[in-house]
Amino acid sequence: MKNFILSACLALFALSAFAAPATPADTRAQVNAFIDEWHDDAAHARLAYFDKMAKDGIYIGTDKTELWNRDEFKTWARRFFERKSAWAFKATKRNVYMSEDQKFIWFDELLDTQMGVCQASGVIRKTDNGFEIQHYQLSIAVPNSVADKVTKTIKDHEARPGAK
Repeated sequence: MKNFILSACLALFALSAFAAPATPADTRAQVNAFIDEWHDDAAHARLAYFDKMAKDGIYIGTDKTELWNRDEFKTWARRFFERKSAWAFKATKRNVYMSEDQKFIWFDELLDTQMGVCQASGVIRKTDNGFEIQHYQLSIAVPNSVADKVTKTIKDHEARPGAK
């Protein structure tokens, strides 16, 4: 019996040593699931949202003052995560790219949000423990046909006394 168990363990070890590495399509599917879950964490105000970001990860929001490391972002967002939903971003389109070794992944996405259509891009690192978001930048998608109006509104706002 001992020999059988030992043989079985050796066979499993040998098979795992020759297991094929994840294909780019496999990694892309895993990344899409990871980002979707990250957005779902925010939609349900789960603090696991911040665990998916690297300790030195960066989040850039839509306002020019919104550039945080993970812990600063968590502090700023705390009030939103005390509700049932922090914010709800649903990807309508996403492109995922990766380095040859699949350890560095970057992506861009179109999002349906409470602010309307937004665009985002991010960088993900694959670690021994899974994926982590290194950098994420969110922006409001402004149609070119109204860009002049939006730009004027921003300039007028910034010209006011006390505006940042």
